[in-house]
Amino acid sequence: MFPSAMRARPTAPWIFAALVVSALSSIGARAQTSPPSGKLFAYDVFTPVAFQDSLVRTFDKGVTLHDVSFVSPRGGRVHAYMVIPPGKGKFPAVVFGPWGLGNRTEFIPEAIVYAQLGALSIIVDWPWMRPAPDRREQGELDKPEVDAAVFAQAVVDLRRTVDVVTARRDVDPTRLCYVGHSYGAQFGAILTALDPRVRAVVLMAGIPDNAAILLESDAPEVVAYRSRYTRGQLEEYMRVNAPFDAAGWVGTIAPRPVLMQFAEYERLFGRGSVERYAAAAQSPKTVYWYPTGHELNDMQAFFDRMTFVAGQLSLKSHDLLTFIQRSTR
Repeated sequence: MFPSAMRARPTAPWIFAALVVSALSSIGARAQTSPPSGKLFAYDVFTPVAFQDSLVRTFDKGVTLHDVSFVSPRGGRVHAYMVIPPGKGKFPAVVFGPWGLGNRTEFIPEAIVYAQLGALSIIVDWPWMRPAPDRREQGELDKPEVDAAVFAQAVVDLRRTVDVVTARRDVDPTRLCYVGHSYGAQFGAILTALDPRVRAVVLMAGIPDNAAILLESDAPEVVAYRSRYTRGQLEEYMRVNAPFDAAGWVGTIAPRPVLMQFAEYERLFGRGSVERYAAAAQSPKTVYWYPTGHELNDMQAFFDRMTFVAGQLSLKSHDLLTFIQRSTR
């Protein structure tokens, strides 16, 4: 039913060590499709960054959590958490994008793991999750241009985040991965397609396009929400916001590796839409399923991401195995 690259992941503990010591490898082919226009996501690279940094906490082994912010090219300030390893670098880096109603706290535990392995991480807040006066509200389905503007800012802010991270003296700009969940996966597909500095990408529970939610989803909350609007309003929303459909971008990421993680009990969109999304991605891609919901709160999913990212950033598998053994005692 599904392509050979798509397979369910077992959750037995004995496979964790095997995942750690084996590298993910595949032979890539360039995408044959053209991406949507990237003009919507253009920005002035000379916009002053005005970076601000405040230490929040120091963890074991000298790992530090920082509250940071910088100017968005689309107005206001981007708020983020940065997790920094001990030492002077040059560190590989991971950029995280949370789910739509999540914020920069979602990936703190995962970022600490990477810091223990020697990688710097940054986790952004989306424009609609930021404190005033930097907060931007989302629109309703009868005002699609409002969402188009705020979604475009979200992608531009990710591009500026890559600028900020790769400009740091303690970061190796050639070793950068992106990890995104839900909205974070949707915008991350666009970011990665646009920015060759992103070496590899993890897309967690990503939605392929607006139709998967607005027309196809049978989740009770979605059904109730869309019932407030006419078919014409839904179609106009999809037309205006088509540039944000991840399925239109994911096929242009190759030859950089893509790890796609999906939930077997996804409540927001159907398996058919996920199959459509996975088919749009080009090799090298790996697609895994997990016995969980949209949250992807599955330990196997965590270890699969960690193994993939560690391999792409050339973190030593011995260090990764040692960390897991120490953490699971």
